[in-house]
Amino acid sequence: MAELPSGTVTFLFTDVEGSTRLWEDHPDEMRVALERHDELVRAAIDDQGGRVFSTAGDSFAAAFAEAQAAVSAATAIQRGLGDGRVSSEVEIRVRIGIHRGEAVVRDGDYFGSPVNRAARLMSAAHGGQVVNRPGFHAGSWV
Repeated sequence: MAELPSGTVTFLFTDVEGSTRLWEDHPDEMRVALERHDELVRAAIDDQGGRVFSTAGDSFAAAFAEAQAAVSAATAIQRGLGDGRVSSEVEIRVRIGIHRGEAVVRDGDYFGSPVNRAARLMSAAHGGQVVNRPGFHAGSWV
């Protein structure tokens, strides 16, 4: 298993908007939808050199050494899902938060303000959105 990026790291957090209700109302469609979702998210992260360091339900937390790679992965995720329509009843919409900073790596996980900020940015997003910190420039963090 490859090492987690260290130093200044870009964090990407994802979550499926409204998934609890979708699971309750449409369990069969959600099973299929989440298989597709998981494959797409993992592939987008892997293709850009990111590392998934945590999952919970339909949420992913990934780390990237380069900011542009995280942005490219987020773009691939949103484009790959398209309109997210699985059936006439189920539409998967993913919200994504991205933040960059110094974090502590311990026991295969990250700790610190940048991790918390990425999670909060994701929580503030709506399905189909990618939210990042003010002043973000994919090629140059100021």
